[in-house]
Order: sequence, then structure tokens, then C-alpha cells
Amino acid sequence: MLLTFIGAYLLLTLFIGYWASRRIKSSADFVVAGRKLPLLIAGSALFATWFGSETIMGASSEFVEHGVIGIIEDPFGAALCLILVGLFFARPLYRMNILTFNDYFRIRFSRRVEWVSALFMVPSYFGWIAAQLVAMAIILQVLAGIPIIGGIWICTIIVVIYTYIGGMWAVSITDFLQTMVIIAGLLFLALELFAQVGSLEKLTAATPEGFFDFWPERDLNSILAYVAAWITIGLGSIPQQDVFQRTMSAKNEKTAVRAAYMGGFMYLTIGSLPLFIGLCSTVLYPELHAGGDPQMILPQVVLQHSGLAMQAIFFGAILSAILSTTSGAILAPASVIGENLLKPNFPQWNDKQFLQAIRFSVVGVAVASALMAMMKANIYELVSQSSALSLVSLFVPLVAGLYWKKATARGAMVSMIAGMATWIVFEWMIETTVPPLIYGLFASILGMILGSLLLPKPNPTIHQKSTST
Repeated sequence: MLLTFIGAYLLLTLFIGYWASRRIKSSADFVVAGRKLPLLIAGSALFATWFGSETIMGASSEFVEHGVIGIIEDPFGAALCLILVGLFFARPLYRMNILTFNDYFRIRFSRRVEWVSALFMVPSYFGWIAAQLVAMAIILQVLAGIPIIGGIWICTIIVVIYTYIGGMWAVSITDFLQTMVIIAGLLFLALELFAQVGSLEKLTAATPEGFFDFWPERDLNSILAYVAAWITIGLGSIPQQDVFQRTMSAKNEKTAVRAAYMGGFMYLTIGSLPLFIGLCSTVLYPELHAGGDPQMILPQVVLQHSGLAMQAIFFGAILSAILSTTSGAILAPASVIGENLLKPNFPQWNDKQFLQAIRFSVVGVAVASALMAMMKANIYELVSQSSALSLVSLFVPLVAGLYWKKATARGAMVSMIAGMATWIVFEWMIETTVPPLIYGLFASILGMILGSLLLPKPNPTIHQKSTST
């Protein structure tokens, strides 16, 4: 019966994708939903950007094992990202009327900077998408005994069909509906488990000393690790296409700003529910925490210790979260590939051919991510690495381009390359107690300053309109 419900839910999602496809008349409709989304749908879409496997399964297991310090990156850092987008980035970028973040790099700097930024941005999504595919495969394994590898490919096919036909319209509409399912499912489960625990005193008594400490220990390595946790998603996901697309899909500038604030608030509050559920499970079912994969604890708790109605609500909530995150994450790099890597080389393309190129890119990105998912199955680690890529290469050029008049194309190029190269060296070649992304971010800042001041070059005005839309 539960598998029947899950199957019906997936078919409904595909139907919504088909229905949404009828609204797609142009590439702008496919990429940014024609910039027509009202506040409630735009805010739900931004909330759903990352509210997937990492928050429900990855962050909850990190919280149970390491306490509050273990989940600074998500949900705290992720909520910070959306609030900062609303404060500093939504307005200036919305006014530019562009399809991708990389269009901004072309307008503010140069075509070459656009191309390099696109090359850095696209791979940063593979780990994120892979994490969602692993999560869906874990669910299929728990429910039906399907091997992880087989589950990864089944999930890939479902998400590709859904994203390929519906684009951002499908993503946004299903995000709104899925957000309702997520809230209902997680809240219902949290209340039921807390009723079984009995009181907050019993819950806190089961945690070790220092479990709820929010601040790090007063030594340099702990402080640097704490800062790295905040900025990995908090700053690293600001120059990401999925956040940009969902923000730019709003019907006007004011709605874009408010949607970012709304998404950040929802992420911080609703994102606490999986953490609470995970903590309750340690009290009620300690045997499940004694061994095995911590990412599977919540699914196992629900499957073994609840009725059919609870199982349907919970797994519906998880699938809702993961599907919305995965579809948006696949659409983002596919849009960049079509708009910034392929389209400049084929100026003879009309809008229909360009739209088809983006759709084919959806398939390519999904397949590459599925292959990555087969090689590494830790959700939290996959997500962290994907955010670090954009932090060390794209964040500084974005901020400098918007808020530092002396920033130049050469400075942006040096910043991206220096940040990425430094991060790679310290991530894989040099042992260090300092988080490698700290070195990468510092190198990116230094590269922007030195490259702009020592190798100055005039830039086109930031208010120039893009010809993309």
C-alpha cells in the first residue's frame, strides 16, 4: 500500500510537469518562469532550494552525532544565504533582466569572464544533485529493497522527465505544493514523537554535555572551522544559479526581495523540525543509533515504528523536498550551459533551438550527477564540496562587481583562478588543520584586489542591459 502511494505521488509530480509545460512559450519561460511568480510561490521556491536530503537526512544525523555545532552549515548557513540575497543582491540583479548569473559576469566584466565563471559554476552542482539522488535511492532501498545504484538511476529518470518538460514553471508550482506536504508531514511526525518522549526534560537529559552549545571552543582551529561552516553555504551559495533563478522568477523587484526573506525565515524554522525529530528518535529508539548508516535513521524510525498514515505522510514529505531540490539543481547548470557556453558559439540559433539546447543539457547534467552519486554516497559531504566550489571562485567577483567600482575584468579572472587553484591545492595536496576554503577565499579576495589595481582595464557599465531575454 505504501509503495502504491509513493508511485501515485510520483505520477502526480510528472503530471504537474506536463501541465506546466503548456505555459512554456520561450526560453525565459523555461528558465525563470517568465518572471511572473507571486510572493507565496516565489518564497516557497526559494525555501525549497536546499530543503532536501541534506536538511532532512544529512543535517538531522549530524545534529544527533555532533550537536548544534554540527549543523551550523545547514540550516543556519543556508538561511543566512537567503537573507543576504534579499539584503544585498536581489534588487541590483533583478534590474539587469538577465537569465543567468554568468550573464552578469559578461555585462559587468567581459565575455571571457562569463565563460570561465560558467566553467566553474556548472561542476559545482554535480555534488549537490548527486546528494539528492543518493537520498531518493536510500528511500527506495528502505521501502522496496532496491539496491542503491539501481535506485539512483530510477530517480534520475523520474527527475529528468519532470524537469525536461516543465522547466522553472514545473519547479515553482510543485515547490509550492510540496512545501505544504513538507510542513504537514514533518510537523505531524514531530508532534507524535514528542508525545511519546513526554517532556523537554527527558529529551535534553539524553544529550551529552555541550550538545546545545552554539559557539565554538576558544582556539584558532575551532573558530576557523566554525567560520567555514557559516560561509560554506551562507556565502558560497549566493553566486549560485538555482538561488538566482528562483529569485529572478518573481513578478517584480519588491517580490524578489521579500521572497528571499520569506525563504530564509521558512528555512530556519521548518528546517529545525528534522533536527527535533532526529533528537526524539535517539530517546525512543536508541538501538537504531547504535550502528549502521546514520542517514537512514529517520526512514527506519518511521518505517518500523509508525502506522501506514504516518509512513505515507513522512515519505511523501521527504520525496517532496528532494524532488523540488533536485529539479531546480539540475535546471540551474543546464541553463548556464545553454545560455553561457553553447549559445555564444551558435549565434544563428533561434529561441526554440536555444530552448532545446537547455533541455538536452538537463539530461547531460543529470547523467553526470548520477555517475558521481555512484562513487560517493555521503549526503552531507557531497553538498559541502559543491558549495565550496562557488565560494572560492565566484563570490568575490560577484560582490566586487556590484559594490567596488575599481573591480576589473582582469581582477575578476585572477580572483576566480587564484581562489579555485588555492582551494584545490589545500583540499587534495597539502595537509592542513585550517579549512581549505578559508585559504581559497583569501586567495580570491587578494586576486581581485591585486588584479584590479595592478592590471586595470575599463569595464562596461553595470547598468547595461543584457540581450539574453
